[in-house]
Amino acid sequence: MQFPRLSNTLAALRDPKRIRRWIFELLVLLVLVGGITLWQNRDLPAGPAPALAGLRTDGSAVKVGPGDSASLVVFWASWCGVCKAEAGNIEAVAERWPVISVAMQSGDHAEVAKYLADKQLKVPAIADDDGDITGPWRVRGVPAHFILDPAGNIRFRVVGYATEWGLRLRLWWAQNVAA
Repeated sequence: MQFPRLSNTLAALRDPKRIRRWIFELLVLLVLVGGITLWQNRDLPAGPAPALAGLRTDGSAVKVGPGDSASLVVFWASWCGVCKAEAGNIEAVAERWPVISVAMQSGDHAEVAKYLADKQLKVPAIADDDGDITGPWRVRGVPAHFILDPAGNIRFRVVGYATEWGLRLRLWWAQNVAA
């Protein structure tokens, strides 16, 4: 039995011109993705994390600073589709790592608490409707993720969708290698 698609693919793998074209296209894609990432991160803070303190929706106080563990600071918004898509990733990461969640432009404390309850999300958030917290972090788009090492230094910055395992790997790196 012949598989025409398979034989065409195998023939394509033997064509040096096609292989060079695929490599070129892959390199262009990598440069494009790298350029977009650099552009998204261009003004975000690096080094020591900016001040961040507030009262979360569960009533607990939170403050960024040196601690015992690497941590994730995530800025999101209730109106952000990408934020909704990755909410499960943040919840899963929060089972193992400290997470500071900041809801920007999503209403006051009560509105953010209601949103979290309606979506059955367990990670409490700080409501930052007026931009007092977001401003020093220079966040212009959401979701924005900052991985902090135990000393409170920013080790990684990710703007846009972040996978659970990508966040876990960065947190592990900040905890064990970068510190």
